[in-house]
Amino acid sequence: MNKIRLDFLLVGQGLAPSQEKAQALIISGQVKVNGQAVTKPGTLISPDSALAIEQSFPYVSRAGAKLARALQVFPVKTRGVTALDIGSSTGGFTDCLLQAGARQVYAVDVNIKQLDWKLARDPRVKTIEKNARYLEPSDLKDRPELVVMDVSFISILKILPAVKNIIKQGDLIALIKPQFEARRNQVGKKGIIRNRETHRQVLEQVLAGVVSLGFSVQGLVASPVLGQKGNQEFLVWLKPEAGGLSQNNLKKIVEETLTDGQEEKN
Repeated sequence: MNKIRLDFLLVGQGLAPSQEKAQALIISGQVKVNGQAVTKPGTLISPDSALAIEQSFPYVSRAGAKLARALQVFPVKTRGVTALDIGSSTGGFTDCLLQAGARQVYAVDVNIKQLDWKLARDPRVKTIEKNARYLEPSDLKDRPELVVMDVSFISILKILPAVKNIIKQGDLIALIKPQFEARRNQVGKKGIIRNRETHRQVLEQVLAGVVSLGFSVQGLVASPVLGQKGNQEFLVWLKPEAGGLSQNNLKKIVEETLTDGQEEKN
């Protein structure tokens, strides 16, 4: 009997609604095959293997698994902090932050009605319906110590100047979506970028832009969950101050991240 990828098998057996959610469940260590935890979505297993999920997907959206990976890798304080979630959408990042101990989260989106009802009624969540490019310190009662960002159809470099005015110290974790950072001729059919060299160029360009805006790059990691169309995404850890990785180290970390991301998918 031919073996099949674990993430495909979860979907095929109705244990996950999509490949993306299956990948998130696997990477978070919630899937067992014949009693043993398997954490690589691409692991080939026999279709008659005994599959078990220890608990249901932990966040209101798969975005939560993306941020959870960053919080595992980067030593960023979450417990007791006031956080700002830019591009909150249904609230995957917000949910992850609350579960990680955040005291309160400002959820910002141009359409805040997308926010999951569980979060919309949570007193720890303060909603702001506004374009983040025009966000001002006066929009927030409390100064955030942590900013997370997941935006689409716009470069993160367009949002960061507003963030710089809001967070004077603390941490920022931003999701880099290469398809929204690249030039049009770098993006393939159906808006998907598969070329490793394009990923490298885009990441180096974005990180250079981040530094030019007065932020320092502290770390970079590949997202464990692909974007909706199958795009590889990345999470960058920043601080609103000079310092961080040198130019040579930025190139090195980009290369290491691309390699790690490829291994994670296999």
